[in-house]
Amino acid sequence: MIMDASEALLEIASLLERERASRYRAKAFRRAAAILAELPEEVRRDSARLREQKGIGASTFEVIQQAQHGQVPDYLTELRAAVTPQRQSALRARLRGDLHSHTDWSDGTTPIEAMASAARALGHNYLAITDHSPRLRVARGLSAERLREQIPLVRAQSDDTLAVLAGIEVDILEDGRLDQTEELLAELDIVVASVHSLLKMDAAPMTRRMISAVSHPQVNVLGHCTGRLVQGERGTRPPSQFDAQAVFAACAEFGVAVEINSRPERQDPPDALISLALAEGCLFAIDSDAHAPGQLSLLDYGAERAEAVGVPAERIVTTWGLDRLRSWASS
Repeated sequence: MIMDASEALLEIASLLERERASRYRAKAFRRAAAILAELPEEVRRDSARLREQKGIGASTFEVIQQAQHGQVPDYLTELRAAVTPQRQSALRARLRGDLHSHTDWSDGTTPIEAMASAARALGHNYLAITDHSPRLRVARGLSAERLREQIPLVRAQSDDTLAVLAGIEVDILEDGRLDQTEELLAELDIVVASVHSLLKMDAAPMTRRMISAVSHPQVNVLGHCTGRLVQGERGTRPPSQFDAQAVFAACAEFGVAVEINSRPERQDPPDALISLALAEGCLFAIDSDAHAPGQLSLLDYGAERAEAVGVPAERIVTTWGLDRLRSWASS
């Protein structure tokens, strides 16, 4: 069976994204796939004219040529062997969706449509688009005006197979306030609250900061609570210091799910804190924190960790059906 060249380009992009390789390399393959899909058949089959197309570089051209000649492209074969395959677990099979993902509206690499398409391919029932809030300028955080513009575009991607939920990853400011207007937070389907600044502040004020955020009536999920990095191109970063028992007790009191962030470079919270949150009666959300379509599959890492620690599936909101999820998120 001859491999479709566009499908080969997209699979390469997805594998590069899952491996958290250069975002520019993955984007180049996605761009080449989009360009190829728009070209007339006679141009696709004319090597000289194809090579002249803007956005078709040496690497993408070679992939296209090999696919069109009935081969599995060498680069795709190499990546299939090198990229860590998806982990299988009973808990992963029970996950219904993802409440933390990013698009090119903030620091993600692709449009909303591409993220929705990838979520459908994974069999998700729902996906929350949670781009960053204004204070995170390095991530092109959304102003109130841009978020208001984005909301209907997000929801318009929903269909009978996938509910695309309008959300935000809102910064928890130094004093515990949230970095978006009350009016807009109330309009959203999902609010993930995360600390992105002053990660080294003393434990006492950090604890007050986090408790203030999770006690806010619009917050649904406490994102990557320690802020740590344990591997990857950004290097390592120690966890923030706070009274985890007090924070998790507040999460349990206010029905806020503690995120089990699936990114391998985060592994956040650490296992010991997952166990503590479990003992405090918390709910959990296993999320990908995907910044590209291929990273939505990283849920397998989070599921594997949660299963190893013994988190029951019924305590994980992302195993719930859409109606139950919406009821919890709006309560």
